[in-house]
Amino acid sequence: MKKLVSTLGMAEELWLRYRKNGIGGSDAGAVCGLNPYRSAMAVYLDKTTEETEQIDNEAMRQGREFEDYVAKRFMEAAGKKVRRANAMFYNEQYPFMIADVDRMVVGENAGLECKTASPYLADHWKDGKIPAHYELQCHHYMAVTGAECWYIAVLIYGREFKWCRIERDEEMIHYLTEVEKDFWENHVQKKILPDPDGSKIADSVIAEYYRQSVPESIPLTGFDEKLQRRQELLAVIERMDIEKKQIEQELKLYLGEAELAENEHYRVSWKAVSSNRLDEKRLKEEQPEIYEKYRKETVSRRFTVKAA
Repeated sequence: MKKLVSTLGMAEELWLRYRKNGIGGSDAGAVCGLNPYRSAMAVYLDKTTEETEQIDNEAMRQGREFEDYVAKRFMEAAGKKVRRANAMFYNEQYPFMIADVDRMVVGENAGLECKTASPYLADHWKDGKIPAHYELQCHHYMAVTGAECWYIAVLIYGREFKWCRIERDEEMIHYLTEVEKDFWENHVQKKILPDPDGSKIADSVIAEYYRQSVPESIPLTGFDEKLQRRQELLAVIERMDIEKKQIEQELKLYLGEAELAENEHYRVSWKAVSSNRLDEKRLKEEQPEIYEKYRKETVSRRFTVKAA
């Protein structure tokens, strides 16, 4: 492995900019279409724009805060010693493959990935299972560093701690490298969006990428079969939605005035919820100056399909 840059004391803004130089471990699962929280389109947008969006939430903060704890628990449980790498590495043959690893294992050609998980996701780690995008992340790190194996440790909040060893799989690494190479060379470098995957994330990326429209009409070619399939799916979805609502209505009749019904398998709740909403129409009529002062215009594109 080759050292791209030291990350010791590096500002987050600069770290995010360095990440734009290639595909990192947390990008690997998304590029392969196996990350339930991120799409290939989101990775593409991140790598091809100048913006460095610093996304953060409580779960992400806790993950960072508990990283050191997970590493210490791993050392206790596995009887091994780990150290911080404090560097971003890259694969010499494929420089677009980069890695900012959590820890390296002392005395072994191996590393450690530290994870935290909600108790609601405990089944994803049951019986030695590892979420697919995390396993790909570890193989990505092995591809970059040349490690013989990678360890992954997870703290399931309030329940348990687990760790396991992932052996180097050359076939997996070859496949992953080819997918990442194709993504980097044929999409990122050529500025061509990857194929959509039907996710909400892809929706938001497309909306962001093509935010504005121009008053232009173009021929619609090559989509007749897909549009026909869309119409068929809409009919199926409508029937399923009606069936779903019917079941919900039966449950509401069963509950009556009760807020809750439960058994060993399900918990059904139908509670009264109060909310406060601004009466924009009245505000506009009675206080037009205030309405205009705080009115915020947003622009979005409305997508519709009509049969000829």
